[in-house]
Parts: sequence; C-alpha cells; structure tokens
Amino acid sequence: MITCTHRGWMDVVALGTSLLPTEVHFMAKKELFRKRIADKFLRDINAFPVDREKPGPSSLKVPIQLLKQGKTIGIFPSGTRSSEDVPMKRGAVTIANMAKVPIVPAAYAGPTGLKELLSGKKTRIVIGDPILTVSQDPSQGKKDIGELADRLALAMNNLETGLKQLD
Repeated sequence: MITCTHRGWMDVVALGTSLLPTEVHFMAKKELFRKRIADKFLRDINAFPVDREKPGPSSLKVPIQLLKQGKTIGIFPSGTRSSEDVPMKRGAVTIANMAKVPIVPAAYAGPTGLKELLSGKKTRIVIGDPILTVSQDPSQGKKDIGELADRLALAMNNLETGLKQLD
C-alpha cells in the first residue's frame, strides 16, 4: 500500500505514473464517479469508489482483497484535497494492518491544476521507507492503530517538508 499527500487531482496522476509499470488501484470517494466521463477516467486508472459518509464492509473488503492478490493500493489518508494540514484518517493504516502489508509513505509537490501544469511547474514525488504494520512487526507489541497513523503522518510530513526545501 502506498499513501500520499493530496493537494489536487495531479498528485493522483503523478503518483500512478511514478510507480509504472506497477499498476496502482486508487480508493476514491464515490461522488467522483457520478459523471460518465469522470467515471470512465477513474476506472481506467484503476480507481474504485468508496462511500465516505456511510462506509460499509466493501470499504475494507475491496482494498484488502486487492492487497492480498499482490496489487498495490494508493490511498490519500487526508481524505480530501487540501493545501492545509488536515488530520489523517485511519482507514489506510486499518486496511494495511488487516491485510498485513507495509505502508509506503509518499509526498507530492507540483501543479495542483491545469493552469500550473501548463505553466511548466515541476512535478516531484518522493517515496519513503516502508512502515511495518502492527500485524507484521511483533516488536510493536500493544501499539495501536492510532500510533501507527501518527507514525505515518510524521513520515509523510517529513517527506513533504523535504520536497518544499527543494523549491
């Protein structure tokens, strides 16, 4: 599982292309699938819808099945596109822990929209070291999902800070 900061729609494309030839299956809020063109585009990039308002069993089942099949899941743990720091949701660490896979933190810096992209603003993705989940690392003992989420947030924040220093 790879997690990334989320500032705009470009980070989804940048993350997916930076990992080629590995295909990334992205979790995306179901509202994005309402329009036919958006639905087709999202499904073409291996995105699948998730109901954030009323998450059901499929919110966990689909990504866990994909991970257990050896697929890569891309999640943006902030849950929304934002230029501000927002609290990270725990879904990513919960899914990774249940699937017994490491979480790879990543950060994006670059254009957040078409205007910035066309102006030639550089795109950068930095990928951090994998973080073992509670279910993978017996030395973590009784550490909980909240502590794992805090470790992930810190790793992603450090990666993003490093990217900002390059500008």
